[in-house]
Amino acid sequence: MSNLYWLNEDQMARLRPFFPKSHGKPRVDDRRVLSGIIFINRNGLRWCDARKEYGPAKTLYNRWKRWGEMGVFARIMDGLASEAATSKTVMIDATYLISHRTASSLGVEKGGRGRLIGRTKGGMNTKLHAVTDENGRPIRFFMSAGEISDYTGAAALLSSLPSAKWLLADRGYDADWFREGLENKGIRPCIPGRQSRTKPVKYDNRRYKRRNRIEIMFGRLKDWRRVATRYDRCPKVFFSAIALAATVLFWL
Repeated sequence: MSNLYWLNEDQMARLRPFFPKSHGKPRVDDRRVLSGIIFINRNGLRWCDARKEYGPAKTLYNRWKRWGEMGVFARIMDGLASEAATSKTVMIDATYLISHRTASSLGVEKGGRGRLIGRTKGGMNTKLHAVTDENGRPIRFFMSAGEISDYTGAAALLSSLPSAKWLLADRGYDADWFREGLENKGIRPCIPGRQSRTKPVKYDNRRYKRRNRIEIMFGRLKDWRRVATRYDRCPKVFFSAIALAATVLFWL
């Protein structure tokens, strides 16, 4: 049907190098299963509501859960992003993703990690920190609980920033230690100063206006309903949904 999603052969050719090797019994058709996984994530459906054209719902869910825990989808995004040309400008920002009640139960499994869900004025949510190239295509992601400061995401992403000449960010990232870290990496910060600063900070206002591209990127990611609303308790599985959406929207 016209509203179904199907990966084409060119897209599959770019994805196959990142697939784990099949041991023993051959896997079910990768194109059909992955197309079904994308359809479920994009439309925010339950796995049992998968269309029959994609095969058994259990097959889709098992592939999604297994590859998500293995980090396959995150590796695909990282691999395709690393193949792109080096960008002279990168951008950093963060956004909130609402957590559904099925994911935001405060109980934590014994011996398990935190779910990276926190309570803010907007309710229970997760914060997604991102670095993009000058065209707004995501290069790096970092996920934290909703109440975590933008500084924490900036510190986590600083060491993995690609080589670039400029970094654009809003005044929420205006900190002396962050500016120093960027300069040590040979990156010039284009960040407005906080109003609390006694001495104004100079920045390239014309260049700064390009930062709207990272906002557009977040908006496109949230068009995928299983990204805009977090249903998965496991943070690694939810991160896979984000990486899969970024791969399909920006790198295929």
